[in-house]
Amino acid sequence: MSTTPGNAVASPTLPREVWVLVSANVLIAAGFGVVAPAIPLFASSFNVSVSAASFVISAFAAARLLFAPAAGKLISSLGERRVYLSGLLIVALSTGATAFADSYAQLLIFRSAGGIGSTMFTVSAVALLIHLTPPTLRGRASGLFGTGFLLGNVIGPLAGSGLIAISLKAPFLFYAVALIVTTLFVWLLLRNSTLIAATDSDDTPALTLREALGDHVYRSALLANFSFGWMVFGVRVALVPLFLVQVLHQEEAFAGIAFGVFAAANVVMLLISGKLADTIGRKPLVLTGLTVAAGGTIWLGFTESVLEFMIATVIAGIGAGVLTPPKHATVADVVGSKGRGGPVLATFQMSADVGAILGPILAGTLAQHVSFGAAFALTGALLLVAAVVWLPARETLPSKETEHRPTPEQACEFEAQSQP
Repeated sequence: MSTTPGNAVASPTLPREVWVLVSANVLIAAGFGVVAPAIPLFASSFNVSVSAASFVISAFAAARLLFAPAAGKLISSLGERRVYLSGLLIVALSTGATAFADSYAQLLIFRSAGGIGSTMFTVSAVALLIHLTPPTLRGRASGLFGTGFLLGNVIGPLAGSGLIAISLKAPFLFYAVALIVTTLFVWLLLRNSTLIAATDSDDTPALTLREALGDHVYRSALLANFSFGWMVFGVRVALVPLFLVQVLHQEEAFAGIAFGVFAAANVVMLLISGKLADTIGRKPLVLTGLTVAAGGTIWLGFTESVLEFMIATVIAGIGAGVLTPPKHATVADVVGSKGRGGPVLATFQMSADVGAILGPILAGTLAQHVSFGAAFALTGALLLVAAVVWLPARETLPSKETEHRPTPEQACEFEAQSQP
């Protein structure tokens, strides 16, 4: 029986390679935070409408979603490290080209290319984490990885505002250079990794998407990730600023404070949840996170004061922070013992992207024609449905004695026995 690096290395600490990926994640997210405020402003410089300027952002997200299946196949055929480094370089080159775009059409093309590279390094980074991390530490690794991303998102906009004052092109050039440096940094530190070499030479048959979909745990994770994307990347971004201005009558800038509070609560819980997920199990943390996030989100739509709104925001942020590490660790458990499984990870990412796209549209329509309360209530209800669906799912945390994942047949038998 073939073994993967994850179950070949019985270590109580995270491998050095994981810390390299976490550090790279901080740099990547910080760079994205630098260019994010400049994108709509740069698009507007071509004298296009507000909706056209906003569409540049949507084009990036759409490219990520559409290319995700192909990224998964590339990982299965080329390996995680090659796809990861290639994705970083594609984003670096496309971002650098963006600075020299002389038309709106060119800007759209370059940003879409960046979306392709983004999904390549995102999916492959998660795949690398799975293979490099001992199974009993996957919760902690997921928490660190998410924390790195959030820290980068805090650092980036601070630097970006200063660069925009110099030139609208400066943030793009800065990010391009930063990504090239990050690519060299990762390549130098991982090029002689014996863990990755073992992964590249592993001939274990990859877990197929069909096998994964036959596992109730994976299907539950897809629904949870869809609901998470709907809430965190969709409804929160689209409706919270409008709710603050139209209902609570606050200044537009106050939305930034609300986002910061949510992120702070999220970061605090990520590391705690990651450790707990590796001790008491994934399932209790997932159910707790979904329930708490649902409660905070539903309450948001019915708040009548800024103080009440901020408390609800903290609760929602705590719930999201509790949910993230065990959710990702569960998928890692499903994939980890069966080769690369790139399409399985790509589909998991796509579930959040679809939620982020549909959430603002459907919840926004509900807020416009019914009420903000109804829109946030729908979002919370989706999280609760995901929790109910997860209830009969098995626990996937590997024991200290064995790191063998149940086969799809064993999983189906377990689920059949769990049915009333």
